[in-house]
Amino acid sequence: MLLSLHYSLWSYRGFILGSVKREFQSRYRNSLFGALWTVLNPLSMILVYTVIFSHIMRARLPGVEDGMAYSVYLCAGLLTWGLFAEITTRSQGMFLENANLLKKISFPRICLPVIVLFNAGINFAIILGLFLGFLLITGRWPGITLLALVPLLALQVMFAAGLGMLLGILNVFFRDVGQLFGICLQFWFWLTPIVYPMTILPPPIQQLLAFNPMTALMQSYQNLFLYNQWPVWSSLVPLLVVGLLLCTLGLRMFRRRGGEMVDEL
Repeated sequence: MLLSLHYSLWSYRGFILGSVKREFQSRYRNSLFGALWTVLNPLSMILVYTVIFSHIMRARLPGVEDGMAYSVYLCAGLLTWGLFAEITTRSQGMFLENANLLKKISFPRICLPVIVLFNAGINFAIILGLFLGFLLITGRWPGITLLALVPLLALQVMFAAGLGMLLGILNVFFRDVGQLFGICLQFWFWLTPIVYPMTILPPPIQQLLAFNPMTALMQSYQNLFLYNQWPVWSSLVPLLVVGLLLCTLGLRMFRRRGGEMVDEL
């Protein structure tokens, strides 16, 4: 199954790369600021949260005294959450948005999730590059612990891709799925320690949020960039297991329902 999947993707690599290029260009065509909007949107959110919460949160970030600590804390969580949110929200509508393409052109449908991943990856790479540049200029470079970013991102992308594929398939047959997930994603954001540290919450709430698969991942990013600490890999095992299950379930459902999706579009 995996070998045939890899072969299909490799055979249609030109189609995938061409689609990624066209989508990136069309997104910013006739735009005054172009790709700069990729940076301005999360930057504005970070600025708002920093202005509103920094004086409250700064004193509650353990072991950090300087005034920019909360901004780094926010960036570590918001930027990586943005990658997760973009993959899942775009994946849930990828088959509906490309309905005409699926009906008119014969190509492996698995190309669509890959195109979503590539586009989200490009946007994230732009933002991450600027964030790393900021850390370097301000003397906050994480050092060798930055290597942990690779497996953390791989784990996050796997989890998001598996969840996104399931949502995309279900959304074809049940159109309420996309609307419902949009609401759930907002609650999910606030139930993840991104704009607040876990330490300010009562112990019972902390124990409850520990069941959130994104909690350990966000804390790993925050500890990496703020404290230069390696992740506690054992805390990420549940996310790894859930991610593998979602990917397996998504691929199986994709194979079984792929033909029916075109009729439903």
